[in-house]
Amino acid sequence: MQSRKGSRRGYAHMEAASGWQSEIPPDLTAFIAAQTSVFLGTASADGQPYIQHRGGPPGFLHVLDVRTIAFVDFAGNRQFISQGNLAENPKAHLFLIDYAHARRIKIWGTARVIEGDSDLMAKLMPPGYRARPEQVILFTVEAWDANCPQHIPQRFEAADVAEAIEMRDKRIAELEERVRQLEVSRL
Repeated sequence: MQSRKGSRRGYAHMEAASGWQSEIPPDLTAFIAAQTSVFLGTASADGQPYIQHRGGPPGFLHVLDVRTIAFVDFAGNRQFISQGNLAENPKAHLFLIDYAHARRIKIWGTARVIEGDSDLMAKLMPPGYRARPEQVILFTVEAWDANCPQHIPQRFEAADVAEAIEMRDKRIAELEERVRQLEVSRL
C-alpha cells in the first residue's frame, strides 16, 4: 500500500537507517508516566480485534525497564475480553495520546496478565487511588513510534484547567486589592 500511495521510499529509508525504536528512552518514560489514559489493543487467536481503555492517575503506567511497561488492571465491567485475548494471543498494542500537547505514541509488543502477585500489585498500585486492583498487565515492547501531531484536537485535563483558573482568579484578586490600595492612597 505504501508503494501504491507513494510513501514507501521514505519508510524504506527509515527502516534501513535504524528501523523502529525498540527501547524506551528517558523522554518517553516521562511521557508514559504522565499519562492518565491508554488504549490497549488485543486480538483473539482467530484475529478478532478488541480495544479497551485503561486509565488512572498520572503514574499509573510504570516503565519497569527499557523494554517493559506495567500497570495495575482495575476492576471494570467484568467482560475480561482483553484478558481472554491475551490468554490466546499475546500480541498487543498500546496507544497513548496527549491531547494538550498534540502527541501520540504507538507501542507494539506482547502482553501478559499477572494474577495473584500481591507484591507486584502493591508496587504498581497508585497511592491513594480509589479503585479495586484486579491483576497486573506486563507489556513487553517490541517497537514504538511517535505519530505526527496533525489532526489531534487540543483538549485539556479538567484539573489543569481548574488550576489555571484558580491562578488567574488569584492574580485578579491581587490586582483588585492593589487598585483598591492605590485608590485609598489618592484620597
